[in-house]
Amino acid sequence: MACVGLAFAICCPGLTLAQQVAESDSLQLPQSWSYNECIEYAKANNIDLRQSLLNRELGGYDLEAAKGQWLPTFNFSTSHRLSNYPSPSGGNFTYDEGNGTLNSVSKNTYNGSYGITGAWTIFNGNQRRNNIKRSELQNDIYDMTVAQTSNSIETQVLNYYLQILYAREAIDIAKQTLEVSEAQMERGEQLMQAGRMSRVDYVQLESQYQADKYNVVTAESTYETRKMQLKQLLELGIDYDMQIDSIVFDDEMILQPLPDKTDIYNTAIAWLPEIQQSALQQEMSELDIKIAKSGYMPTISLSGSLGTGSNSSSDYSFGSQMKHNFNEQIGVTLSVPIFDGKQTKTEVAKAQVSRLNTIFDYRSLLNDVAQTIETAYLDARNSQAQYVSGKESVKSAELTDELTNEQFELGLVNTIDLLSSHNSLLTARLQLLQAKYMALLNLKMLDYYQHKGITLP
Repeated sequence: MACVGLAFAICCPGLTLAQQVAESDSLQLPQSWSYNECIEYAKANNIDLRQSLLNRELGGYDLEAAKGQWLPTFNFSTSHRLSNYPSPSGGNFTYDEGNGTLNSVSKNTYNGSYGITGAWTIFNGNQRRNNIKRSELQNDIYDMTVAQTSNSIETQVLNYYLQILYAREAIDIAKQTLEVSEAQMERGEQLMQAGRMSRVDYVQLESQYQADKYNVVTAESTYETRKMQLKQLLELGIDYDMQIDSIVFDDEMILQPLPDKTDIYNTAIAWLPEIQQSALQQEMSELDIKIAKSGYMPTISLSGSLGTGSNSSSDYSFGSQMKHNFNEQIGVTLSVPIFDGKQTKTEVAKAQVSRLNTIFDYRSLLNDVAQTIETAYLDARNSQAQYVSGKESVKSAELTDELTNEQFELGLVNTIDLLSSHNSLLTARLQLLQAKYMALLNLKMLDYYQHKGITLP
C-alpha cells in the first residue's frame, strides 16, 4: 500500500489541492461496486480526506510566510494637513488707512509629506530559521495525516465490504432455513389432518417457521444497514441503491499461514504514517523549545527611510521644496531583553512539557500498534481454527438434520428433536460463516500492517 493514497492529487499536479478537491465531486458510478472501486471513489470524495488535503495546502502557505520573514519590509507613507489661522496671533494683518485700524486676515496653509521606510531584521536569535524548519515539519505532519486518513479509509472500506458480504451470505442461509421450516410446517399440517400429529406439535412447527421468517427479515435489515454504512463512507446519496460484487473465498485464502508477529510489528512501525507523524511531532517540539529560548537573545535590526515635504506658506515653489526637503536616514537598532515579566521563561517551560508529552504519545502509540497487531494475529488464528472445526460441525449437523427429518417422517422422533436438529444446523452454518469472515478480516489487517496492501479477489 502506498504511504499516501492520493490518486486524484497525483494525476493533476498542475492544480492546487483546493482545485483538485473541487473538481473531484462527480465521478461515474459503477453498476456493481468492487472493493477497488470503493477505495478509489472514497479517496476522491471522502470529506475527512478532502479536509486533510486542504490543511496540507494551508501548510504550504504558512511555509511561504515563514520564509518571507527573511525579507525586508518597505512602506510608502504620505500625510497631508490643512491649517487655518483666523486670529491676529496666527494670521497676517492689513492696515486700513481710512480709519487707521489694523485688521487681521485669516490664512490657510497646506503641508504635505512623502516618505518611504524600510526595515530588516538582521538577527533575532535564529527564530526565523527555526520557524521555517517548524513549518517544514508541520507540512510533513500534514502529509502523514493525509496518508493516515487515506489508510483509515481503506481499512474502513474493507470492514464494511466484508460485513456486507457476510450479511448477504447470512440472508442465503436464513432463506434456506426458512424453506426447510416451511416444508416441515406443511408436512406437519398434513400429519395433523391425518391424525398422526397433535395440534400442539404442529403449533411448534408453525412457531419455528415464523421465527425463521423473522430471521430472514433481520438478515436483510442487517445487510441494508451495512450498505448504508459503506454509502456514508463513500459520501453517496441516501436514495442511491448500492450493489456489491460477489466474491468467492476459497479455503486456501482463509487458511493461509500466519506470518511472525514480531516481523509484522517491526514492518508496521517502519512505515505507518501515525508512527512517523508522532516522531515528527517530537522533532517539532524540540524546535518549539529553541524558538521559545530565542526570547532571551538580542535582536538587531536595520532601518532606513527616504522623505520630503512641502508647505504652501513657503516662498519656494513645490518642486523646489520637494528637492530641498529631501532627506535620507539609516540606522541600526540593538534590542537586548532584560526583563519581560517571565514571559520567555514560561514559554520555555511550557515547550519542555510539551516535548515530554510527545515522547509519551510516541511510546503509547507503539504500545497500541503492538496490541492491535497481536489482537489481530490471535483473532486470525482462532478464527482459522473455528473455521476448520466449523466445517466439520456443519457436516455433522447436516447429517443429523437429514436423519432426524427421515425419522420424523416415520414418526420415530418428536417435534422437539426435529426443531432441535433444525436450529443446531442453523447455528453451525452461522458460526462457520462468522469464522470465515473474521479470519478474512484479520488476515487482511495483518497484510495491511505488513505494508502489502489490501486486496480482495
